[in-house]
Amino acid sequence: MARRCAVKTLASHLDDYLRIRRQLGFQLRVPAILLRNFVAFAEQQRAKRITTRLVLHWATQPPRITTAQKANRLGVVRRFARYVSSIDPRTEVPQQRLLPYQFRRRDPHIYQPEDVQKLIDVIGQIDPSQPIKGASYATLIGLLAATGMRVGEAIGLDCGDVDLSRGLVTIRRAKGNKSRLVPLHPTTCTALAAYVTQRDETFPKRSTSSFFVSERGTRLRHTSAHRWFVLVACQLGWRRPGDRGGPRIHDLRHYFAIQTMLRWYRTGVNVEAHLAELSTYLGHCHVRDTYWYLSAVPELLQLATERCRGKETLP
Repeated sequence: MARRCAVKTLASHLDDYLRIRRQLGFQLRVPAILLRNFVAFAEQQRAKRITTRLVLHWATQPPRITTAQKANRLGVVRRFARYVSSIDPRTEVPQQRLLPYQFRRRDPHIYQPEDVQKLIDVIGQIDPSQPIKGASYATLIGLLAATGMRVGEAIGLDCGDVDLSRGLVTIRRAKGNKSRLVPLHPTTCTALAAYVTQRDETFPKRSTSSFFVSERGTRLRHTSAHRWFVLVACQLGWRRPGDRGGPRIHDLRHYFAIQTMLRWYRTGVNVEAHLAELSTYLGHCHVRDTYWYLSAVPELLQLATERCRGKETLP
């Protein structure tokens, strides 16, 4: 008698799904957390397969989460369900329209140069008893503002990725599993070199290859960087405690892009011809992601409009 094949559990399907997607270049950090949470929920419900009712029950919990979060949770499981349905035809793939949501980009906070300097100065003094702590976060903030890197990209830098003699930073395994080179301004190199000296004097023997280190000598964490930014933003009066709105650390990336385009327009640079270069520098997958800044910032939109009108009036 032929041996009956063992039926895979949802947990086994999830392990295969994550492995395949990651081999294709997807990092899936947050989706993996959500999907493991969903599988654990399914096991608690003694569910053997994915059903629309099961997914909706999980996606709408707890009741206090936002409409956007519910729709995101549904979308994450939908993609997993499509994969499982190719193996187990009994799997139900819920429709996204069951929890519709219209995504809208959050308008960036427009930092001024003096705001960025104030942020660097204040965050550099967060713990006078451990100067390296403030130095790490202050230098991180400065690098984000000077290069437009994503927070995760900067925190993920190893010492070997930062070549100050050539003024180059190598970002590896960025969004979309892509790598890119980021040139540094000489003033940025000077600031980074000063940080390296302080870091190596504080930790002459380190257990991590990370460029930025915590007060314990370990790699900085994204959650810690966000938490300290929020605390300092509240101290500066930019945000209120517990308020989800207001300036974000990610807005420093917008600051770099906006300042670059403002400088181009004010100095007569052909922005349209160079926008693809800026898009590559920022690590955008599509140039339309960079074009978004034109509509998001009134001053940029005004300058672009004036440039177009000037061209129209030429003989």
